[in-house]
Amino acid sequence: MNKKVVTDLDVKSKKVLVRVDFNVPMSKTEIGKILDNKRIVAAIPTIKYLIENKAKVILLSHLGRPKGEAKKEFSLEPISKELSNLIKKEVKFIKSNTVVDENVKKEIENLKDGQIALLENTRFRKEETKNIDEFSKELASLGELYVNDAFGTSHRAHCSNVGICKYLPSALGFLVEKEVDIMSNALANPKRPFVAILGGAKVSDKIMVIENLIKKVDSILIGGAMAFTFLKAQGKNVGKSLVEEDKLDISLKILENAKKNNVKIILPVDVVVSKEFSNDSKFFTVDVDKMKDDYIGLDIGNKTVELFSKKIKDANTVVWNGPMGVFEMSNFSKGTFEIAKALAETSATTIVGGGDSASAIEKSGYKDKITHISTGGGASLEFLEGKVLPAIEAISNK
Repeated sequence: MNKKVVTDLDVKSKKVLVRVDFNVPMSKTEIGKILDNKRIVAAIPTIKYLIENKAKVILLSHLGRPKGEAKKEFSLEPISKELSNLIKKEVKFIKSNTVVDENVKKEIENLKDGQIALLENTRFRKEETKNIDEFSKELASLGELYVNDAFGTSHRAHCSNVGICKYLPSALGFLVEKEVDIMSNALANPKRPFVAILGGAKVSDKIMVIENLIKKVDSILIGGAMAFTFLKAQGKNVGKSLVEEDKLDISLKILENAKKNNVKIILPVDVVVSKEFSNDSKFFTVDVDKMKDDYIGLDIGNKTVELFSKKIKDANTVVWNGPMGVFEMSNFSKGTFEIAKALAETSATTIVGGGDSASAIEKSGYKDKITHISTGGGASLEFLEGKVLPAIEAISNK
């Protein structure tokens, strides 16, 4: 990778602005209660490195979608307390509805080597998501160096991750460096067989991923509701299952394209069905050739789990993005958890792209058995699509 990383910078006594991803789930009933601190924990190695090397650390992040307004429920104040507890060191929260103002500047001027400050939610400013220069300049004026350690927002071009790079020498933090290295290596020089597992509701969300992966992988296993669009494109009855009617032609083209590239696309051979979209309704498993008009497919069946698990077992590199069924309903989560188990039991390099798949790995208790779980759902998806991520592209070259 030809981008500078944090260890390439001389940070001693310098004010270093660090874009982190503290967009964590918060309680809707208890203001300020953090439901999951994973993203805060993920930023600690870079923060610790900077304070151990006597930098003055100024953290930037967004939280939720305040849409350019200062709203108390989206304040980062509770995050500063959580981070303080985790690193056993004071994190000074500098409150400001405009993120940067005269008081903020004064507080930052007074920071000593090894101290940490956290600014208010960058999305309190409407300029942030539009990457408007004026706000990028205001942020840049607070520091001397910039580090991007927020992989989860790297597919967005905002002031705090792209605009700011115009004004300061920049580098990647440890978290982003690891994400980019692992994902790039898996896609550029994978150990073969290379298997991709794709799930989730819509083919439309994954078309570009599939098209990019067809050039790189040996097999693609497709589960989730998106499998029914492919099955219907092949002329099978999928009952009342979720289907994107306007994607049937493209699904057929994808299947033909895979064949031309000697890539096997493997679809479910059996599915768990019900007559209603409900966790309380009766459910049973049928072969995909025996679907009836009033059935809704809600998970992959046992034969498909076996088929997919065998492919995973024989692989040397596996990338997984998207659940195999409606895994938020307990009766239709088995397929997703079985795939998580198969990934945990293989000796292959395993990469799980954020979002629902990461959450399934977490809930299944196999987190420690996976080579890499991405911290960014949208960013990891765009990476798999072969897209350039603007906030990584903007970083200074070595």
